Amino acid sequence: MRRPTLGALAVVCHRIAGQDNVILVQRRNAPNAGWWGFPGGHVEWGETALEAAARELREETGVHARPLEYLTNVDVLLPDRSATGLSHHYLLTAVLCDFIEGSPSPDDDALQADWVQVDALLQDTGLQLIDQVAEVALLARARWRALKA
Repeated sequence: MRRPTLGALAVVCHRIAGQDNVILVQRRNAPNAGWWGFPGGHVEWGETALEAAARELREETGVHARPLEYLTNVDVLLPDRSATGLSHHYLLTAVLCDFIEGSPSPDDDALQADWVQVDALLQDTGLQLIDQVAEVALLARARWRALKA
């Protein structure tokens, strides 16, 4: 029996030059090669999603952040022509993280990594965004601001 794969996303909020930003990476590998999304990946056995988000962030971007709390879950169902109709099924836990240090630099599974203004995600940035990136970034910013108040 096939089951969904559990993953964690690191949603890092940080204020730069008066603007709220999040770190996004441009994926190198399928299934979302070329598209931009939050750093993240598989949750390892015995690891919490909070721990996985911080680890994946370090591995993918070199940035250190403290996981604060669970934000939301994102279901990713990628279709194909098989009997099940799905090529991949992921359940991704978005984790709000507070920036500690580092400058985003892509590792081997990312083409690019950078800070992106949250407000820019609501406009045509020219970036191909993975589904729900803008919505999760807005949710993260609202929660991050509330925690900082």
